This record gives sequence, C-alpha cells and structure tokens, in this order.
Amino acid sequence: MKLKTTLVLLFVFFLLNIASSQEPLPEGKKYTIENCINRFDPEKSTKTAVGYQYWFIEQNFLKDGLTVKMSVVGPKQATHAPHKHVGDEIFFILEGTAQFYLDGKTTTGGPNTSFYCPENTEHGISNAGSTELKYLVIRKYLDK
Repeated sequence: MKLKTTLVLLFVFFLLNIASSQEPLPEGKKYTIENCINRFDPEKSTKTAVGYQYWFIEQNFLKDGLTVKMSVVGPKQATHAPHKHVGDEIFFILEGTAQFYLDGKTTTGGPNTSFYCPENTEHGISNAGSTELKYLVIRKYLDK
C-alpha cells in the first residue's frame, strides 16, 4: 500500500512540476496552499452512466490546460467507446483491472500501470474486472 501511495504522489508531483514550470499563472489567479491542495470529496464528484468522476485539477485551473481527473467505472463497463482526439492522454490505474485499447490491439493492466494514448490514435479504456476500476486521467486540453 505504501508503494502505491508513493508512486501516485510522485506521479502527480511530477505533473504539477511540469505544469508550473512551463506556463505563468492564469490571468488574475494567485496560487495558494488552499487552492493548490485538492483532497477527494465525494460530494464534489460527478456521476456518470457507469460510475463517477472527480477532477483533482480542473480544465480552468492551469493556464496550459493540464488536468488530472479520477474516473471510477463499474465492472465490465466503459465510460465511452474508443475514440481519437487532439492531444496526448495518460491513464494511471489505481485499483481494479483495466482493458486498454490502442489502434486495434488490447491488453490489460492492474494497479500502478500506466497507459499512454498518443495524439490522434484510436484509444479506449474499460473495466475488465468484477470490481470497480479506478484510474487517473492526465490530459492537457489544447483549446485553452
């Protein structure tokens, strides 16, 4: 359990360092200890058709559009069908077993596994197990 927590914290710290070193603060925004820490709050999660999601770093928080979202998907379900979009995307599995699809091929992975989705490649993720799948989605929204 300590390894999992350490890996997740290092991963998020790495992403935040990249974001803060590349872009200035959004216009008129001041980062503080209060708005730079986001502890999971189930009351602020958004229900989906197959589970829920929670934004740790929302689209409008960083000027460069970098986001971190946790998705939770019920057994044998997917949030949406495989798709393509501008911008890279990373999935980091926290709990459960994910099936990852990339350009016609599939594989599975469990906790502490990351899946990288290059820009404009068909990709998708679904729950291959009998328990909840919980994963982070790291994506930079380029239309910022």
